[in-house]
Formats: sequence, C-alpha cells, structure tokens
Amino acid sequence: MTDPSPADPSATASGGPVAAPPVAGAVAVVTGAAGGIGAALVAALLARGAAAVLATDVDPAGLAALVRTHPDADGRLETRVVDVADRAAVADAVAALAARHGPVDLACANAGLGTLAGVLDGAPEAWRAAWDVNVMGQVHVAAAVLPGMLDRGRGGLLLTASAAGLLSLPGDAPYAVTKHASVALAEWLALTHGPQGVAVTALCPLGVDTGLLATDALATRFVRSSGALLPPAEVAAVGLDALARGELLALPHPEVAAMEAARVADRPGWLARMRAAAARLGG
Repeated sequence: MTDPSPADPSATASGGPVAAPPVAGAVAVVTGAAGGIGAALVAALLARGAAAVLATDVDPAGLAALVRTHPDADGRLETRVVDVADRAAVADAVAALAARHGPVDLACANAGLGTLAGVLDGAPEAWRAAWDVNVMGQVHVAAAVLPGMLDRGRGGLLLTASAAGLLSLPGDAPYAVTKHASVALAEWLALTHGPQGVAVTALCPLGVDTGLLATDALATRFVRSSGALLPPAEVAAVGLDALARGELLALPHPEVAAMEAARVADRPGWLARMRAAAARLGG
C-alpha cells in the first residue's frame, strides 16, 4: 500500500475539507433516537431548522416520548420503529422519508449497543449483537443514503463511535472492538466519498450521561473515572458542528486527542497506564 499524504481523509481531491449541507432546510434521519445522544441530535436538528427529521429506534415508547418533547415541531418530526441490524428495514425507512420530503441530506447513524462483556465471558450472541448494531447498523444507513448523496454531489454522514474507538475500554470487549470498526468505517467513507462531496464525521465522546452508564461494571467505572460526563445535548452539538466543518473526528472531550497521541507515541507506556487504571478500579 502506498503511503498517502497526511491530509484529512474527509478532504476533497483539491485538499479542502468537505462541509456537510446546512442543517437549515435539510432532510435528516437519526437512528437510535429514543434517548441519549440520538434524542439530542433530533432536538439539535429541529432547533437548527431542519425541514424534516426521521427518528428511528427499536423502542416505540421512547419514540412516542420523543414526539411529546417536541410539540412545536410543526410536522417536521417523524418516527419509525426500525432495527438498524435489518438492512431492508433501514432502506425502506430512508426511501419512505425521501418520497415524502425529498432526498436525505444528513444521516446520523447513532444507534449503539454496550454489552459489558469480555472475550472469555462474552457469549457469541453478545458479539454478534454488538457487531450488527454498532457496525452493520452504520453500514446499512450509509448504504441507504449514499446513492442519493452521490447523485447530488453533497451530503453528510455522522457516525456515533466513541473514544473507545480511538483508545479502548476495559471491561467491554465487544464495545471496544466494534467502536474501533466504527471509526475505521467513517475514515473509509471519508477517503472514498469525500472527493464526491460527502462529509463524514465520527463522533467520539469519552463519557456521556446516558443510559449506557446505568450499571456498575468495570467499563462504566472506567468511563466515570476518565473525565467529565457531558450532557447528550453538548455531545450532539459538537458532532453536528464538526460535520458542518468537514472534520473526520468530533471530540466533545478535547483531552481525547492528547490521549490518542500518547497511545500512538508510546504504546507500551499507554498500555501500562491502562492496565494500572483498570486494576485500581477492580478489573
């Protein structure tokens, strides 16, 4: 493989960043939208003037609650129960949205699943579920929206990954591995389709105050000890702003950049520090 230039893979062939279409007037879809970062993304898109937002999730009660929190959406918010692991269901939802409101301009592939499992105690089903949601769910969203974006020469894809996708996460092997894959998918999409006008950003927060931190397992304790827990609204705003600027990585916790740099510069030292941190937390 040839050694590419160090330019951001989201840049166009001419070297400039690929900015996503403006949110104002956009048609958007958000997966995993019943709560947490997904619900915050829906709120931010509506507040910034999106023409139509389709919110999907596997939780119908959560979607109903989401609608109740936006009584002034004026018909701009639609919901649909969709399992992102089902490629046909994702494609059908996107096609129906486009038929009603026009082509999708922005897609936020946010649905995610934590397992709190290791390699030895994690059942194959846990690995499959994490892969199907955290990786293939984003593949299915991209496959559904990219043809229209490429035809028009513009679009934006925001993939919710995690700082675990740049670093790691003691205590949850399937989550750490699949979030690495999510970051790699965003990078591949950016280098492949950036020159065709599609902006791609991986959203990589460290700790977010959501339901994924409801247990007291090692992974949760590690996240809580690593830095501030940010509200989902702040994380969503950072993600959308980074996408608008055409940045590959959105880092709501700026310290993650230094952590990743330290990991690359001294992998043995970084691994030793991670082991020590896990040991202090009972791993």
